Amino acid sequence: MTAGAVEGGGRGWRAAAQDALYGPGGFYRGPGAGPAGHFRTSVHASPLFARAVARLLCRVDEALGRPTVLDFVDMAAGRGELVTGVLAALPADVAPRVRAYAVELAGRPAGLDHRIEWRAEPPEGITGLLFANEWLDNVPVEVAEVDPSGVPRLVLVREDGTERLGEPVAGAEAEWLARWWPLGAGEGLRAEIGLPRDRAWASAVGTLARGLAVAVDYAHTAAARPPFGTLTAFREGRETTPVPDGSCDLTAHVALDACAAAPALPGTRLLTQRDALRALGISGARPPLTLASTDPAGYVRALAGAGEAAELTAPGGLGDFGWLVQPVGTADVRDLFVDVADDEEQ
Repeated sequence: MTAGAVEGGGRGWRAAAQDALYGPGGFYRGPGAGPAGHFRTSVHASPLFARAVARLLCRVDEALGRPTVLDFVDMAAGRGELVTGVLAALPADVAPRVRAYAVELAGRPAGLDHRIEWRAEPPEGITGLLFANEWLDNVPVEVAEVDPSGVPRLVLVREDGTERLGEPVAGAEAEWLARWWPLGAGEGLRAEIGLPRDRAWASAVGTLARGLAVAVDYAHTAAARPPFGTLTAFREGRETTPVPDGSCDLTAHVALDACAAAPALPGTRLLTQRDALRALGISGARPPLTLASTDPAGYVRALAGAGEAAELTAPGGLGDFGWLVQPVGTADVRDLFVDVADDEEQ
């Protein structure tokens, strides 16, 4: 019987997704274009995103007193697109001191910059910036659903995607639901139990000696949990039915407020991507029309950049992503996001 399987067929979504994504032949283990061939993140939408992260790294550098070695860790690095873009955008007085890491289970891509160390786990004792763009949504979790009697039960799934209800949610998972995503008694209400994500994030933050940890993801908070969960899948650029057979990305939005409480660090903030990027100089504002007459080529370039910035900050799209920002042994994080409104402090 497959690990995690139960009598009657199927196993919990966490075990099924773990194998489908990260097991031998899993979605994230395969060769080729990697995640970019199936879905589009902020990294792929525009080089402006990597430039904003590079600007944040420079601000962290200043807050740390310009250390001899400045670490940058790209969690769930895909094919190294973000870390490559960050290195390219760093100023000459910072770049030589940066030690770059790409953390990814797939093999190292051919031709990757030799300055980037490719690892399956983040290094310990980081001094700098740990950045996790769309990592936590791919940390597998259990799914719970309320049965006709009003009892939350684990959802079991077969490899073809068919589901049935299993045992009642119990133990630490039940405690997590009660605290972070209490389900009513209505039949069919669903939740993703984010406990593994909380633990994964706390572990990643724990690798920092001094610096900043940032998680960017599809997110929700206790004030607006989706009543039927968010589990879905992507294949070749299209959203599709989640099937744990290794053929598609399996993802669910992140209870980012629960992740924030796992390390329970002072100065923690939850921001929208729109506000975070604006504080890092990405606004989406159109260039002045006067530039069109004085420098037509420059105007066209600026207009294209404004369009890319607008996509990264768009309401209802990438701009609504959550940024969880946690400092470790640095100045208050508000010094790094100088233009973000005070009322968004966590």
